Amino acid sequence: MSDTPYDSPHVPRIDSTGDDPTDDHPIREAPIREAPIRTAKALGFEPDELDGHTIEELSDYLDRDGQPVDPAIESSPDALLALAALRRLRDLSGSLIEADARAEPPRDDSWISGILANISIEARAGRDIPISHTSPTARLSITEGAVRGLIRAAGDSVEGVLVGRCRLEGDVTIADTPIAVTLEVAVLWGEQIPETTARLRSAVYSQLLRHTELRIASIDITVTDVQFSRAADDALVVGPDEESE
Repeated sequence: MSDTPYDSPHVPRIDSTGDDPTDDHPIREAPIREAPIRTAKALGFEPDELDGHTIEELSDYLDRDGQPVDPAIESSPDALLALAALRRLRDLSGSLIEADARAEPPRDDSWISGILANISIEARAGRDIPISHTSPTARLSITEGAVRGLIRAAGDSVEGVLVGRCRLEGDVTIADTPIAVTLEVAVLWGEQIPETTARLRSAVYSQLLRHTELRIASIDITVTDVQFSRAADDALVVGPDEESE
């Protein structure tokens, strides 16, 4: 679709600087809810199958750089959405995991398991979200899974945050219905939570405005975890003034 944002009356406008939307179409900015800081727990279920594939199978396929080519995976929109999400997760968290792997004792990485569990659910196509067209006979739509992929991609563009669970609350199948976007995120140690979530909210809103006609009523963000790297842990124990010469 075009990179030019929709001039739609259904959604408030936001400019590229991340300023608040205009007063003509206000968006309700929900308060940031900070859940108790803890290590994320994997959801209590096995990863859902995606057209007969599992998250583990798709992860192995990614490890092999897609070789040999699996036509069943490459022809499955749901599997390709999950692969894209896995690839973004690896790009974001790779350096953090490598740093922790070099340190002892081993780190608890169940927070990543939680994100993987969510990817397996959210990559499903889900509901069809209508898109208007000038032709009265045209019926265009984008899947809910694709929209969640857009939201995750927006989250990946914001430094210091990892998107866990993502939900669209409201009937997205009916045009002009107010929709609430709810996100659960982990923030990396050292990031300012209010500023980081504000950047995330702006990035998500801009992406949805550009690629959908959803009427976004709110973007609600819950910080469920602060993820420490080994370097951050060491900094808590040995300050810069205490390091050996």
